[in-house]
Amino acid sequence: MDMVTPAGFRDVLAQEAAERERISAAVRDLFSSRGYAPIETPTLEVMDVMRAGGHMTGVPFKFFDSQGDLLAMRPDVTLQVARMCATRLAGQPGPFRFRYQQRVFRETEGQMRAAAREVTQIGIECIGPSGAEGDAEVLQLFCEALETAGVRDFTISVATVGVLRALLAASGASAAWSEQVLEAFHASNFVELDLLTGVGCPVPPVFAQALRALPRIRGGRDAIEEARALVAPLGCEDGLDELSGMCDLLDAAGVGGRVCIDFSVMSSFDYYTGMVFEAYAPGLGSPLGSGGRYDNMVGAYGEDRPAAGFAFFLEQVMASSSAALPNGGGADAAATSEPGAPGVGTDGDSATRPLRIAVPKGALNAGSIAALAAAGLDVTGLDDPGRQLIISNPGVDYVIVRPTDAPVFVELGAADCGICGKDSLLEAEAEVMELVDLGFGGCRFVVAEPAGAREAVEERYRRLGSIRVATKYPRIAAAHYAKRGMQVDIVKLHGNIELAPLTGMAERIVDITATGTTLRENNLVVVEDVLPSTARFFANACSFRTDSRIVKLAAALAASAANKEDE
Repeated sequence: MDMVTPAGFRDVLAQEAAERERISAAVRDLFSSRGYAPIETPTLEVMDVMRAGGHMTGVPFKFFDSQGDLLAMRPDVTLQVARMCATRLAGQPGPFRFRYQQRVFRETEGQMRAAAREVTQIGIECIGPSGAEGDAEVLQLFCEALETAGVRDFTISVATVGVLRALLAASGASAAWSEQVLEAFHASNFVELDLLTGVGCPVPPVFAQALRALPRIRGGRDAIEEARALVAPLGCEDGLDELSGMCDLLDAAGVGGRVCIDFSVMSSFDYYTGMVFEAYAPGLGSPLGSGGRYDNMVGAYGEDRPAAGFAFFLEQVMASSSAALPNGGGADAAATSEPGAPGVGTDGDSATRPLRIAVPKGALNAGSIAALAAAGLDVTGLDDPGRQLIISNPGVDYVIVRPTDAPVFVELGAADCGICGKDSLLEAEAEVMELVDLGFGGCRFVVAEPAGAREAVEERYRRLGSIRVATKYPRIAAAHYAKRGMQVDIVKLHGNIELAPLTGMAERIVDITATGTTLRENNLVVVEDVLPSTARFFANACSFRTDSRIVKLAAALAASAANKEDE
């Protein structure tokens, strides 16, 4: 028997446990000094009760108890606090200010990366106060908590979901289309948003243009006025006055310099109702924590009350002060690194180390090098790296990877940004920001079968209720057939997919093709189109929101791609 802990769980030894205890005590004392009282919530909740509160992150652990109720190990504490306030504290006047430190249990869909499934969440919930004053109280305390925990260099990206909700409501969009737009915002997928608001968009052009431009607005206080100028003619300024008022209060409290207005930060749309924010430390790869206003959540369980709060992960806070950050990040590394990349530049933000870009090998390599060169980067040596895996030029490091690995490198923070095909992004299901459709490397996913086999394949499906499908891309294939409502058995292969139907291993294949030549040479015919794929530029969310060079590089790549389309 292997004496190991379950995947995603670990022991904490004495030295680390002592440091966790020290940080926890310091933050607890800060919260207590501001009038926040301790609470504890149960590890298990009835699943239907949690669903009533709105959006939930991944819930990996579910159980049926002896009474037949489906229970879940808590993935988040805020839903539990809302339930508690609406039931246990019903009729009490408030306001209520609560603090907590509890373990939560979660994972991303498919668990692509080696992520912890048990983490420690430290946070507060402020029930009752509303408006700019309530928002400022929560955000100021978030800043102070991170500083107290020892985080030296961080940025808090702030927006309001009010503007987005107002635009969708005023546009007359259908519920289905609005849901697609919300999902694109939630995933920070600029490319998908451009497609939704482009040709054939079902809402008036002025609303489509506003929805397309909104997530690209970021900066200081001027970003609020830029957003106002965009949406005021449409009568959709919801939340901007509160956001501006909150910034005034944060400036007065001396923490305004920590805040960046960023309208791409739009998460959990059935969860938050006003301000939303996430905290990022340069080089860390994923957020320190997040929060916002959720005025409707308590009312979902009973008595309605305005509410706002935040939580951060103790493990992330400790990692942010470690010297062993991905990319060699952190304040010490930033202080000794090279200046910004030529043609992209930096405007004084903390990320002055070389920008690290994942560049794909293979068919997309030449197009990627050409695109980066057109954006003003020095690509010397990238076209002939020999056995070198990292090419270093002034201000930029190129990490040469397989296209399928590029999303993993970027998601985990080993690279700040990268290029690969849409197919690789879909298959990896990586949590990255898809920023630009570069337009080259065009191909398509198809379903193919042996010529003349249609009747036999359909007969097998009628008789057995399933067919076998071979592919290198099991997630894309499974998603395609799930949309069709068709039962299939996926056979994953790593090469020579065409052999599967020729040898009887499978009835059909799902594969990627540019010309269809290989299929024809093996007597295979296309029976369905799955989706098109082109090269995409994408970024780690933390890097994007702490390093202005990525924003400028994305703009340069988009301009270059647009110019090629016009030629």
